[in-house]
Amino acid sequence: MVVETILTSFFAVRVVYPFLLIFTLIFAILQKSKILGDDKKQIDALVALSIALIVVALPWPTEVIVNLMPFLAVSVVVLLVFMILFGFVASTKDEGLKLPPWLVWGFFVLIVLFIIIVILVITGQWDKVYNSLFVGGQPSNLTGNIFLLFIIAGALAVVFLSGKKSK
Repeated sequence: MVVETILTSFFAVRVVYPFLLIFTLIFAILQKSKILGDDKKQIDALVALSIALIVVALPWPTEVIVNLMPFLAVSVVVLLVFMILFGFVASTKDEGLKLPPWLVWGFFVLIVLFIIIVILVITGQWDKVYNSLFVGGQPSNLTGNIFLLFIIAGALAVVFLSGKKSK
C-alpha cells in the first residue's frame, strides 16, 4: 500500500516523472545531435536540467505532459501489437513464409480492423458503433467518417500500388 501511495502521489506524478522524462529526452537529443559539441556531457546535462526544471516549474506544460503520457503508452502498446501481428505475415527473412503481396495487404487490413474492434470493445464504445452501423440506428457522423476513411484508404492504396508498378 505504501508503494502505491508513493508512486501515485501528486509530487511524483506532477513533478518527478515529468522532470525525469524531459531531462532524459533533452539530454539524449543533445547527446545524439551534438549541437553543443562533441564530448560535452556536462554542458548537455546542465542544459537538459535547466529545461526540465523550467518545464516542471510551470503548471501548463506539466499538465500537458501528464495528460499525454497515458495516450502515448496505450498507443505504443497498440503499435507493438500491430507490429507483432503483421510481423507474422510480412516476414522479410528468406526462410520465412513468402506470401503474395495482395495476401499480405489483405492480412494488413484484417489486422487493422481487428485492432480497431478490440480497442472499441475495450473502451466500451463498441455498442455505439455497432448500433449505428449495423442495427439500423440513425446514421451519425461516425458512419460518414468511417466511410470517408475507407475511401481515403482505398485512394492511397491505388496511388501507392500504381506507383510501384510504373517504376
